[in-house]
Amino acid sequence: MKKYALFAATALTAATLAGPAVTSAQAATNTVMVGGAAMYPSKTIVANAVNSADHTTLVAAVKAAGLVGVLSGKGPFTVFAPTNEAFAALPKGTVATLLKPQNKAELTKILEYHVVAGDYTTTKLRAMILHDGGTATLKTVEGQPLMVMMNGSSNLVVKDAKGDVADITVADVTQSNGVIQVVDHVLMP
Repeated sequence: MKKYALFAATALTAATLAGPAVTSAQAATNTVMVGGAAMYPSKTIVANAVNSADHTTLVAAVKAAGLVGVLSGKGPFTVFAPTNEAFAALPKGTVATLLKPQNKAELTKILEYHVVAGDYTTTKLRAMILHDGGTATLKTVEGQPLMVMMNGSSNLVVKDAKGDVADITVADVTQSNGVIQVVDHVLMP
């Protein structure tokens, strides 16, 4: 049950995080804009995610999987949050199929694969990458690993179990119960 709660909290957090660059006024208040909405560090992943226009598909998936309550939990969680565009890049019909009640188990597995227990900022991830010889391995709530690597001097990428790679496009979106790293591809276990 704890694993399920951790996943749900993390998945919803992921739903909140993609969006425009931070302005100086936002930086002064530690508020980041994601999907046209302010992401407040004092709110949970769920409380912020529902406002992101870039994560409506993720939020719908979290609701369909029954993970809203979990993602509102204490955490901390790191959510690798795919954008609507990332979901749209899946083969035609995939999202609609996953959202059907009979596919809840598969949807939950995919969402949990985007959540890691702990607070993994890009600073912490870079340190792990350098310490571990170029690749940091993170165990997801789903159970399988994600690999995080450098792509150039400052960009981080996440590699899934199938070998596909996603860029972190909006980094370190702080939530009261974790951090969101917005990614440009859906990660698959």
